[in-house]
Amino acid sequence: MLVFEAVKEFGLPALGVIVLATGLLQVLMGAFRLGRYFRAISVSVVEGMLAGIGLVLIAGQLYPAMAAKAPDSGLGKMAGLPRAFVDALGDGPALASLALCAGTVAVLVLWRLAPARVRTVPGPLAAVGLATAAAAVLGLPVATVEVKGLLGSVQPPPLSEFAGLAGPGLLGTIVAFTLIASAESLFSAAAVDRLHDGPRTAYDKELIAQGAGNTVCGLLGALPMTAVIVRSAANVQAGARTKASRVLHGVWLLLFAALLPGVLALIPIPALAGVLIHAGAKLVPVRALAALWREHRGEALILGVTAVSIVAVSMFEGVLIGLALAVVKTAWEASHLRLEVVDKGAGPVEAHLSGNATFLRLPKILDSLESLPQDRPVRLDLSGLHHLDHACRKALENWAERHSAAGTEPVRVTAPALPAARSAPGEPAGAPTA
Repeated sequence: MLVFEAVKEFGLPALGVIVLATGLLQVLMGAFRLGRYFRAISVSVVEGMLAGIGLVLIAGQLYPAMAAKAPDSGLGKMAGLPRAFVDALGDGPALASLALCAGTVAVLVLWRLAPARVRTVPGPLAAVGLATAAAAVLGLPVATVEVKGLLGSVQPPPLSEFAGLAGPGLLGTIVAFTLIASAESLFSAAAVDRLHDGPRTAYDKELIAQGAGNTVCGLLGALPMTAVIVRSAANVQAGARTKASRVLHGVWLLLFAALLPGVLALIPIPALAGVLIHAGAKLVPVRALAALWREHRGEALILGVTAVSIVAVSMFEGVLIGLALAVVKTAWEASHLRLEVVDKGAGPVEAHLSGNATFLRLPKILDSLESLPQDRPVRLDLSGLHHLDHACRKALENWAERHSAAGTEPVRVTAPALPAARSAPGEPAGAPTA
């Protein structure tokens, strides 16, 4: 969507300039070691991102599986599926396409049951090969991959387009490209790390590598590149152990597109849709979510909200929503506060606060303190607090003043840093009292 808006506003030739500048900025970000800050992401957000991408992937690929055009938005894809299924039932080519997709998924699911020698061939390759052979032998009326000239797609940006770098509009677009592309790639890298036990991602190197790639893409007039979870997950599921799998993935694509476009043109699109549907289903942690709901419902909620947000909006915004929810949850859990009131029926009422007093707990603190008897002296012990933020400090000061004005004696406070307004007469400000 961002690419579409950029082309619509600045024109297609300017896209190469935008991507080139984005790549250079990413290289600088990696050189200044900014990539490592993307490691600060909740596990539940990562799993929610995987689940959301998996759901969008499944919904999006069901349309080509039924020889239909997919809506643009994630919600549109979900909402349009029932109608697409009904339309496919009365359409012969759509049924043939759907059957071929279902057969591909069945091969992928059952491939693990094949003999060990047979399983030396990766399941996705076998499934696509069998689907291609079936479509050719049976003469199925299904769409196939279209491959156009590779060299004809290379369109370096003209020098005149670089003058736009002086304008704030183009610079703002470049910054948006840089932040979104970097975030999506590094969040995806964090998600891939959850899928395997091999070497962890070097975030700064990853950012430099992607920046170098986008610099080349900009020089060639190509679309910006980002790391995506689907291809990486497919590599992991196929048994990849190192990052060489990503490089070889690009090498094979280049060789086939440049040298064997006719072979690619034989592959049925429903077969590829089946591979992606199978990969998307593996990204949705149904069993893990059920276990997480039993043990940590807050984390399960974050996972679910992140996934739904990605489906409803986009991956970038969905992850941001999940991160914001995770921060709120962490702040709430960090504000553990306990109020213990000792009232012996005679003498002063003793109130002991312990834990972390933050503004998130103000309602609980004030409700409890304001319920104390007004006609009795109060001793407020704050020595058990580990943290007292400014909002709570001011609220306690105001409560102490009100209670002292209404009662027979001023509130006596045991705390090292409370102002004179809450100290008993004749005592220095903030002095601990018995």
